[in-house]
Amino acid sequence: MVLAFNAPLAVVVGFVPVVIGYGNGIGAPVAFVAAGVIVALFAAGFTTMARHLPNPGGFYAYITAGLGRVVGLGSSFLALLCYYFMTIGSYAYGGLVLESLVHDTYHGPDIKWWIWVLVLQAVIGTLGYFKLDLSARILSVLLVCEVVIVLVYDACVVAQGGSAGLGVSSFTPHSIFSGSIGIALLYSITCFGGFEATTIFRDEVRNPDRIVPRATYLVVGVVTFMYALGSWVLIQAVGTAKVVAASAADPTGTFMASLETYSGRVAVDLVTVLLNTSIFAAILSSHNITTRYLYNLSADGIVHKSLGTVHGKHGSPHRASLTASAAAFLGMVPFVVLGANPSQLYAVLVGIFGYALILLLLITGVAVPVYLRRNRVAGANSWNSLIAPVLAIAGLAVSVVLATQNFHLLINGSQSLTNSMFAVVYGTFVVGVVMALVYRRTRPAVYARIGRQ
Repeated sequence: MVLAFNAPLAVVVGFVPVVIGYGNGIGAPVAFVAAGVIVALFAAGFTTMARHLPNPGGFYAYITAGLGRVVGLGSSFLALLCYYFMTIGSYAYGGLVLESLVHDTYHGPDIKWWIWVLVLQAVIGTLGYFKLDLSARILSVLLVCEVVIVLVYDACVVAQGGSAGLGVSSFTPHSIFSGSIGIALLYSITCFGGFEATTIFRDEVRNPDRIVPRATYLVVGVVTFMYALGSWVLIQAVGTAKVVAASAADPTGTFMASLETYSGRVAVDLVTVLLNTSIFAAILSSHNITTRYLYNLSADGIVHKSLGTVHGKHGSPHRASLTASAAAFLGMVPFVVLGANPSQLYAVLVGIFGYALILLLLITGVAVPVYLRRNRVAGANSWNSLIAPVLAIAGLAVSVVLATQNFHLLINGSQSLTNSMFAVVYGTFVVGVVMALVYRRTRPAVYARIGRQ
């Protein structure tokens, strides 16, 4: 479920070339490794806290436990916004690539992208209604196909020696700090989005105290390896002299052209199909994470109590899932009515997701050592309760500063749009904070349940 959210194929096809073209060029593999190290350091304290705080609330629960209910509720609203925007943006992109697949690849009818969005929403809503096991089985099959095709491409490029022989110039200081290391780091960390879902789904897995830490490190390790290797392979395939310009001019086209050169036309056709399933898997995962945040807020009395109901037969938070589906539908309507470009819509909403994610990681990164040092937690030591979290905070703080300075590039928008998006992100956090303060004064029973502390 969590690896599927990262959509390995979609990232390798779309995000990796962007990091090369607009980030630090041929030093992109190191950017992915650096992002992986930051997230792994973060996970050291995060998973230790998870064993002591068996609460499936994700960032919401951990921030509340470490920094209090006021900051916790503000962060829960920010997390909900984060994954809600990711869901809507992914729906738009999914509709666009389905339209292209049917009309351009298979020469079928020219059906508008938003109609394909309705189809996707119907399928996602149905799967989200049923037990997590059903969604997990489907995502597992799609994920295996994605990983296999990416590794086959990697093997083909390496076996053929790339465009001019294999090299290690990506790992020199000159290459690492070329271009914009800030943009590279921002996109690289964004590619790890959703890894905290290992804790959100802890109530729905067996032996969570053992599985959750292992799953978290597995996700971080696999994602780091795949994207660092994938970026290095693409650089070797296109050539160090040409890859930056080619990736900047046509990110997706650069990978697809390379794929055809080294793996053949059949591989291109297969990837064209799997790209759609990769996006589908990411949407389904994002929907499920959004659903669980709604469910946990309902269980804490913040939103209507009916959303905290579990289906008697399927064991799923079915009402929260239906609400998430309805919200995604309503959120898409104004963009369709206004004739928004789905590609631009995706860029803006995923940009907000990336920024909000890094902000959430930083807040959680502060909450974790505060909690672990304040409480006697079994398994906590100087490394996972202080050293690793502080190093992670430093890396994330730099990332937030860089994200703020380069947010207009992240969403590919004007300064006025950038300011509007900042208002949405920080305004959502403030709404949660104000609501917590109001509840503390007027509804102390509800306030006491925030984060289920």
